[in-house]
Amino acid sequence: MTILNILTYPDPRLRIKSKPVTKFDAEFQQLVDDMLETMRAAPGVGLAAPQIGELLQLVVIKYNEDEEDEDAKPKRYILANPQFTWYSDEKVTDLEGCLSVPGFTGTVERSEAVSLKAQNRFGKPVKLNVDGWLARIFQHEIDHLNGVLYIDKAVEVHRPTTEEAEQVLE
Repeated sequence: MTILNILTYPDPRLRIKSKPVTKFDAEFQQLVDDMLETMRAAPGVGLAAPQIGELLQLVVIKYNEDEEDEDAKPKRYILANPQFTWYSDEKVTDLEGCLSVPGFTGTVERSEAVSLKAQNRFGKPVKLNVDGWLARIFQHEIDHLNGVLYIDKAVEVHRPTTEEAEQVLE
């Protein structure tokens, strides 16, 4: 596996809308593995293909539901061609950061829960209903596929305090 270079703002490629994934071949599988490795090395909880210069509708996410349990294995999500099918009316405002906007955090309002459909790494359809922090991660990463960065939605952006840096989504 290869650790890939993560593009940073203001790279114009971060603003281009991604194309659907149409081939789930060996080259695509290698891209997924490289993205997972890059996300772990960064370290981050999610990575969208445009962040590494691949204009494909692909995101990888890792999420540990029980952060208190150090032995718990994080769940991985590999989503090709994700589309939201529902957003909750309930909104939550919280801090976010981004591997493509290093050194900053911002306060962003997101839906508390979402439903979506996508394809897994092998092209099989999946449907997901998620809420809380995981819903925020999904919304953040899928925004990248449309050329949208969290700073576009943030009510304010700042350099994080040490405490904020430890809790923020990246």
